[in-house]
Amino acid sequence: MILVSHISDFVRIEIVPATSFSRMSELQVGQLFSDTVAITDDMSPPHLPNKVLSTPDMVRLIEGTCLFGVQSHLDDGQTTVGIHVCVSHSAAVASGEEVRVAAELAEIDRKRLVFNVKVTHGELLVSEGTHQRFIVGN
Repeated sequence: MILVSHISDFVRIEIVPATSFSRMSELQVGQLFSDTVAITDDMSPPHLPNKVLSTPDMVRLIEGTCLFGVQSHLDDGQTTVGIHVCVSHSAAVASGEEVRVAAELAEIDRKRLVFNVKVTHGELLVSEGTHQRFIVGN
């Protein structure tokens, strides 16, 4: 890439390798990411008689939606790690049913990403809250 800047009567031309620009600039507040997932028996707590989505597996689905949603917007060698989760779990979803996990990128603070998240089963609200991830790597 070639950058051209004008300084008074002089023209300065600088050749900058394209790899010096971060793909992270593609991330924008308001971007939406979602996934639809079928609940399986192995996502259920072993101590319950009914097979339903466990809270840890629901959080895993939320983290995965956010992780894979932003991954293509990061530079090679970069990824994200979860640093904070604050969500409710207000309804049961049985094995064999589907949930939709939706995440909206609400804030970008340097390498910290904040998502507003929601899990639904049809019209039923299963979970809502926030999730934060941090960009690591090169």
